[in-house]
Amino acid sequence: MPQSAEPEWTNPLRDPHDRRLPRIAGPSALVIFGVTGDLAHRKLMPAIYDLANRGLLPPSFALVGFARRDWDHDQFADVVREAVEAGSRTGFRPEVWDRLAEGIRFVQGTFEDDDAFERLRATLADLDSERGTDGNHAYYLSIPPNAFPVVLSQLRRTGMADQTGDSWRRVVIEKPFGHDESSAVELNELVNSVFAEESVFRIDHYLGKETVQNILALRFANQLFDPLWSSHYVDHVQITMAEDIGLGGRAGYYDGIGAARDVIQNHLLQLLALVAMEEPVSFSPHHLQTEKIKVLQSTRNILPIAENSARGQYGAGWQGSEPVVGLKDEDGFAADSTTETFAAIALEVDTRRWAGVPFYLRTGKRLGRRVTEIALVFKRAPHLPFDDTMTAELGHNALVIRVQPDEGVTLRFGSKVPGSSMEVRDVNMDFSYGGAFTVSSPEAYERLLLDVLLGEPSLFPVNEEVELSWQILDPVLDEWAADGSPDEYESGTWGPHSADEMMSRTGRVWRRP
Repeated sequence: MPQSAEPEWTNPLRDPHDRRLPRIAGPSALVIFGVTGDLAHRKLMPAIYDLANRGLLPPSFALVGFARRDWDHDQFADVVREAVEAGSRTGFRPEVWDRLAEGIRFVQGTFEDDDAFERLRATLADLDSERGTDGNHAYYLSIPPNAFPVVLSQLRRTGMADQTGDSWRRVVIEKPFGHDESSAVELNELVNSVFAEESVFRIDHYLGKETVQNILALRFANQLFDPLWSSHYVDHVQITMAEDIGLGGRAGYYDGIGAARDVIQNHLLQLLALVAMEEPVSFSPHHLQTEKIKVLQSTRNILPIAENSARGQYGAGWQGSEPVVGLKDEDGFAADSTTETFAAIALEVDTRRWAGVPFYLRTGKRLGRRVTEIALVFKRAPHLPFDDTMTAELGHNALVIRVQPDEGVTLRFGSKVPGSSMEVRDVNMDFSYGGAFTVSSPEAYERLLLDVLLGEPSLFPVNEEVELSWQILDPVLDEWAADGSPDEYESGTWGPHSADEMMSRTGRVWRRP
């Protein structure tokens, strides 16, 4: 019987054409709007260099910055080099830098400046002929959402969003994707009026992390876990993203957004979708997105929301050995603000696999330590043939996927304590990426930028995912808006008492990562 042809798309974790070879971008130019911002300096510029250093960008690649600064090409190249030397993961190599610097350009202007966009169009045309970028242009909008309309209209007016012949044009959007469902719909309509949906890449950097992508491998490459991955054995799931830092200089951005909009609506709901989804027909973008959408369509808040959610603001306390101030003493934050820095919600996924299993999502700043993890907490054995004293320290079995730091997987189970008596205690079986693989994991933005240039949208949420996520979160935000101020919690702890009460009502507790 003849073998079936190779599918058009294969596993996004490897080259779709040759499993032994890396995926290398073709001729292209990347334009960054907001190039003077923190994201561009700390993440985007180092990631571009690291891709070049790993041989994943072609000689015909070009980087164009657009900003108000009065820089020429060389001055901008100096700025890029400074960012690369400070943030590169792969180490600075002069010969790689010199090759990359040949394609660096800068266009000075404001978003309202028609002449500036004409200069940008001319610059890209010159790069097409001089560098051979072939009309393939990606536009990275590292700018506030309120600036999207004017930039998108300029790209449309000048024809820079138009695809001609075999060339492509793509746009990259950073979160937040709106601030509620209606604004997300409006934003999606605006973007899609200029770029086709398949040319829109919504960056969720968590989906570029190796450990997040490994959820797919862990689930679908190992028969070991699949029979356990359901309500028959799982008691509940906890998804945690904790930060030990405060707002610092981000008070102006953060006030009015809060932890739920900033993290739960995108990062944590995407992690929930990857954990709860069924096996896709293939790892094509369409099939992956189809399964995630099914999960989000089936996800509901556990009612009543007031008892199954919690929010808080950090107060003064200690972070390690350092005293820290509370949120309302941070520079630029209003004393009467009700913006939360901690958020927790309880959800259920109404599918045959997950019926009756609560999913607990939490995120916060100034918590005990920086950690992101997914924990599947299993039900207790239906019968334990031991005396109570033999299992006094025995908890629930758990499978924990550590996203950051110390990426890896931990399996917690009961084992006999050495000795003459029968005593069972929890132990951990630990897999660490750093210990198992000799190569370091690429930074998330490396993977995502490369996928943009390759046109592989597997790891990017589409319109429907964004809007469904807001449908899940909006009722919680409405409940909180009518419920007064968040509870205060001490910096360095694990959130407000209301979060513990939310769990204790069902006889459960939060994990201490």
